[in-house]
Amino acid sequence: MADKLKAFIAKFFDKTFWKFIIVGVVNTLFGTAIMFGFYNLLHFDYWVSSAANYFFGSILSYFLNKYFTFKNTEKGAGTVIRFVINIALCYLIAYGAAKPLVRLILSGASETVRDNIAMLVGMGLFVLLNYVGQRFFAFRERSGKTSSGEEE
Repeated sequence: MADKLKAFIAKFFDKTFWKFIIVGVVNTLFGTAIMFGFYNLLHFDYWVSSAANYFFGSILSYFLNKYFTFKNTEKGAGTVIRFVINIALCYLIAYGAAKPLVRLILSGASETVRDNIAMLVGMGLFVLLNYVGQRFFAFRERSGKTSSGEEE
């Protein structure tokens, strides 16, 4: 049992994980600027602001993760469809959970403070869910290749 756990941890936190983190930092800076700009400068609401982050950020993320992180060579619409499904589910789960959770914890704070904190919490939840979804669903291993495109 301990050997299986060690093997899982070693596989999960391999070089692909660290590439995902690097892409995530770039993408997070890009998307965060969009999200908080939409909310605080353009005065769009919580859902439009966070959705703009993931709409524009997902386009960047798809290309960076497909070609750099996972070295996915699959052609056709399959990866795009799986990627879109993954992003949509991660977004709805992460931000759908973050807003009521923060509203409950920070009930005495202003709506602006609660929404900004909820967007940060949603980002964190999204990253965790998104890595698992991209690695094991959107860009999953196929035909004897690892998720980084290397032969097994």
